[in-house]
Amino acid sequence: MDFTHLDEHGNVAMVDVSPKPGSQRTAKASGSISMCPDTIRLLVEDAIPKGNVLTAAKIAGIQAAKQTAHLIPLCHQLNLSWVELSFALLEDRIDISATARTREATGVEMEALTAVSVAALTIYDMCKALDSTMEIGSIRLDVKTGGKKQLAVGYRPRTSILVLSDSIAAGKGIDRSGKVLQEGLEAAGCPVQELRIIADRKEDIESVVEEWVAGGVELIVTSGGTGLGPRDVTVEALQPMFTRKLPGIEQALFNWGQGKTKTAMLSRLAAGMIGDSLLICLPGSPGAAADALEVLVPAVFHAFAMLKGEGHQS
Repeated sequence: MDFTHLDEHGNVAMVDVSPKPGSQRTAKASGSISMCPDTIRLLVEDAIPKGNVLTAAKIAGIQAAKQTAHLIPLCHQLNLSWVELSFALLEDRIDISATARTREATGVEMEALTAVSVAALTIYDMCKALDSTMEIGSIRLDVKTGGKKQLAVGYRPRTSILVLSDSIAAGKGIDRSGKVLQEGLEAAGCPVQELRIIADRKEDIESVVEEWVAGGVELIVTSGGTGLGPRDVTVEALQPMFTRKLPGIEQALFNWGQGKTKTAMLSRLAAGMIGDSLLICLPGSPGAAADALEVLVPAVFHAFAMLKGEGHQS
């Protein structure tokens, strides 16, 4: 397996999450600090000489969550939406729970774990003069939601990829966008039955798509022919064939693309159903293909669960 925090030379490297779209992510962590029952009693009575222990610990935990990237070298700096800590006082220990939430391109579990850890250390610091038996432990991640794992579904549709390019079809160029799509979909466990390259001709585009729909291909992804050139006819060829349009997919792709490059506004994206087949038209660049994979996989696979009557994923 590849090491995500090492580069090709074996040097420490931070993971680049810039290609990933932001999504709502939540993490919950917990831990505990054991202490003498008498210390618990003094804490409940607010009789600890250093002051209100749990208030200080909560503030410290929240502050620590916001400083996680400064404490852990390769951790990403996140814009946190919310951090909350709670404490349960038992006979001989305090249980600590922390929840962190963000809308970013990577998970927030380290922030929740750091909040618990520093809250426990703060309790230790404020009570250490009274209790030398304290012990911090059982710090763990309890729940992590958001990102691609939350959207994961088991079903993978039968897929074909259609590349539209006069030059590549004539052997004057090399297909890169189709290969990016094929490799990305196959890496996600999606069986790609065929990658076909044809010229930008409306009749040929219609013919291939009709063939694949009749043959039971469930997901059809096209690459190319979405620009403003006189030979860019993919959208004109396929939109009249849609039995249902899927503007949500179009908007998600457009928003992500324009957020990375302003020229994305000049591409004409299209997505819809042709019978039971889902068809998505993408621009013909490798970058656009890679961006589309980040947006679509695995969320788009849930469409096929919905087509089978399984409803929306919670």
